[in-house]
Amino acid sequence: MSKIALVDDDRNILTSVSMTLEAEGFEVETYNDGQSALDAFSKRMPDMAVLDIKMPRMDGMDLLQRMRQKTTIPVIFLTSKDDEIDEVLGLRMGADDYVKKPFSQRLLVERIRALLRRQDAISGDVVDESEEAKIMVRGQLSMDPLRHAVKWKGMDVALTVTEFLLLQALAQRPGFVKSRDQLMDVAYDDQVYVDDRTIDSHIKRLRKKMRMVDDEFSAIETLYGIGYRYNEE
Repeated sequence: MSKIALVDDDRNILTSVSMTLEAEGFEVETYNDGQSALDAFSKRMPDMAVLDIKMPRMDGMDLLQRMRQKTTIPVIFLTSKDDEIDEVLGLRMGADDYVKKPFSQRLLVERIRALLRRQDAISGDVVDESEEAKIMVRGQLSMDPLRHAVKWKGMDVALTVTEFLLLQALAQRPGFVKSRDQLMDVAYDDQVYVDDRTIDSHIKRLRKKMRMVDDEFSAIETLYGIGYRYNEE
């Protein structure tokens, strides 16, 4: 049973969404501000988190920033209607997805299931392969799906589920271009709609993390109007 943390200062949302998620078989813990959630996460981290952005005692952006110092669990932001600035900023800070208020609870459930499936797909066991065979090496890059581990020039890089899947898709065939649509298919469930801005934001975040360990990192190339390409160095 996956444990979902729901953080929102709207008690109606906490009550209704938690009831829906529990009916779907999830374990749910609710918090009405970011600080309370952070205190709880320091003792036990959930499997994923759904965060409102505007909250008292630490908003969702600050909470996500603190979380990303310790964990790469999937995170969905709840954003205000038509507030594109919040959506883009949240993705660049490391959120995996966002849902606009007011939202369909069925849509939120599908987004949660999609993220958990993607996480399981990364670490799922395959009985006819050795663990060593699963590790992908491309030049200075090493990716271990079983351990959700990424190394660049021997240094660890902590990536979210979405960032891991995007880098894996690009690095599997160095020199070949992946369009945004192809990357969406890799990183998101077919039933989940995302736009080009979402993929671009994740790529920017991915580059930023790689440059934190190597400021000369340039393996991911943008081909404007076409997509992205991984160049093996």
